[in-house]
Amino acid sequence: MATLLYRLGRLSFRRRGPVVAVWLLLLALLGGGAAAFSGQIADDFTMPGTESQRALDALERDFPQASGATGTIVVAAPEGETLDAATLGPVVQEAARVPGVIAALDPFETGAVSPDGRYALISVQFDSPAEDVTDAQQEAYQEVGASAEAEGLRVERGGEVANVPEVEVGATEVVGVVVAALVLVLTFGSLVAAGMTLANALIGVGVGMAGLYALSGVVELSTTAPILALMLGLAVGIDYSLFLTSRYRQYVLDGVAPEEAAGRATGTAGSAVVFAGATVVIALAGLSVVGIPFLTVMGLAAAATVAVAVLVALTLLPAVLGFAGGKVLPRKQRGAAPAPAGDGERPGFAYRWGTLVTRLRVPVIVAAVAGLGLLALPAQDMRLALPDASTAAEGSPAREAYDLTAEGFGEGFNGRLVAVVSAGTPEATQAAAQEAAGLIQDTPNVLAVTPPQPNEQGTTALLNITPATGPSDAATEDMVHAIRDQVAGIDGADISLTGTTALAIDVSETLADALPVYLLLVVGLSVLLLMLVFRSLLVPLKAALGFLLTVAATFGITVAVFQQGHLAGVFGVETEAPLVSFLPILLIGILFGLAMDYEVFLVSRMREDFVHGDTARQATINGLGHNGRVVTAAAVIMTSVFAGFIFMDDLIIKSIGFALALGVVIDAFLVRMTLVPAVMSLLGRAAWWLPGPLDRALPNLDIEGERLQRQLASEDSEPVRV
Repeated sequence: MATLLYRLGRLSFRRRGPVVAVWLLLLALLGGGAAAFSGQIADDFTMPGTESQRALDALERDFPQASGATGTIVVAAPEGETLDAATLGPVVQEAARVPGVIAALDPFETGAVSPDGRYALISVQFDSPAEDVTDAQQEAYQEVGASAEAEGLRVERGGEVANVPEVEVGATEVVGVVVAALVLVLTFGSLVAAGMTLANALIGVGVGMAGLYALSGVVELSTTAPILALMLGLAVGIDYSLFLTSRYRQYVLDGVAPEEAAGRATGTAGSAVVFAGATVVIALAGLSVVGIPFLTVMGLAAAATVAVAVLVALTLLPAVLGFAGGKVLPRKQRGAAPAPAGDGERPGFAYRWGTLVTRLRVPVIVAAVAGLGLLALPAQDMRLALPDASTAAEGSPAREAYDLTAEGFGEGFNGRLVAVVSAGTPEATQAAAQEAAGLIQDTPNVLAVTPPQPNEQGTTALLNITPATGPSDAATEDMVHAIRDQVAGIDGADISLTGTTALAIDVSETLADALPVYLLLVVGLSVLLLMLVFRSLLVPLKAALGFLLTVAATFGITVAVFQQGHLAGVFGVETEAPLVSFLPILLIGILFGLAMDYEVFLVSRMREDFVHGDTARQATINGLGHNGRVVTAAAVIMTSVFAGFIFMDDLIIKSIGFALALGVVIDAFLVRMTLVPAVMSLLGRAAWWLPGPLDRALPNLDIEGERLQRQLASEDSEPVRV
């Protein structure tokens, strides 16, 4: 693989004009496609195979008038006053005239008026799902009750139709890019090198995002998918370009001709980039095994963007290096004579840190493991849920409606459930629905159950259930399970519970059940891949255990901030809530790839020096000393990019950005640059042991280009013919 990439790097360098033109043309074409063919992006949390999804499918088939999105308009009179039918009538009629609304129910007819008469809920039924409600319909819905507001009433519009989030990239994300630029300038000492590396990554992100939006007309994207793709594509794009540019500069300083240096950098560091990118892509694409459509699309979208970042680094970067020439070096090094071998390797901080860590390896290992274990403790209380309006940004229509409903009626009115009852004949269905209503009413935490509402044929009936607690409350989850257990004993009837709250519970539980299996799959994959890369048994096991420590500590701190509220104000977390249900499995997939990225770039140099005759301890120090600065810069850049998303209002994006930024810091600095060298020096020569039969069975991937280096040395550095 290294030889192939070596040739690709030289070819891209030599044909730099056409290569750059092709990428810019591709960016323009995909950008035009995104503008012409992009579709609507919305959150549609479906869960095939679950009871709640089966109930939704039954509603669409047997009760189509109740299968569309619902809205709830909350009206409140000033303190000390009450509402009446004459006041609410015009608001109800106005809601009924919104395009796409098939029914708007008078609260005095449905009994949706608070005991003190001050609050009322107008239920609105649309003819299409929330993700299909147009912007024009949304605007008309949000204007309902404007005249009533002018007369002193408070009117808030909520429900499913108001919960479609609008996630936009704003100035806060640019902070990450600015920090990345500063780190690149400090790392390279050259504005040209920093700007070239950043521009290369931005072009890759542009291509990936444009392609993603161009496909959004035929592939349904959740609002989180493009943001995650942007977050990952930008972070890994900068990192991969950083690694390759650093290796290119090293070769140029050693006196290698620029074209040859581009080839060697692509053949050596490029091989590691391919491996690191492949692990991220595999882990993200592996999210499809969970079987949840929105998570599958999210993982594949991010994986595609990462794959584009790898291709850009391997082809566009060598071409851009050809245009930059010697300007990638600091001004004082341009035109200087090549340094003798080994010169310029003055011990820096990374060398001194490696020496200290290997000398104090036992205390370092004990302190690092104990510290990460303590940080992981809050993870045992982790709760998972899909977000509801209680976690929406303060001041948003959905949040205002949620809070006003809770104020007038209680939290449970924001998470009402629907039981779908079918027993074949109208008589049997009615009897089963009546029995189910009685059992449900006697279930703890149930506030109210409406009488059965049959469809036109009488073969299906609905029961609307109001819990006493909010949608994401643990008591509501217990109530859903209790109701399902209660009605399961009704003979001859098919009864299923659904609604946004029930569906969210089913999604969360499915993801929680899949988490251990996915974690085992990812860890097993890491052990196998690292065994192929490093020809070692203990190094992969050490890497996998370090990854588990990273994940556990990251979960623990994220739970402490977002769920338990510690330091919540520092990070702009307005409401303590369970973690979004797909965060843990997404975090594992992404951090796995990033952890293996740093592992490869650090340990590969340790292995190279050990093979060339250094002691195991000295090889460990050399590996950290040579690549520690680049890994540090890469980690700071990736952390800053992820951290930029912490300041977004959307709680999902905020928590993902926080967890990823935190995970990178823990893995890069505490695990890879502290725990790994300590463990490597403790293992000594045993770190590189591989049983003979396994050594013969495993293919040699030549990640660091050892065979390429031998070939170039035997040819006296003559370039390989393309």
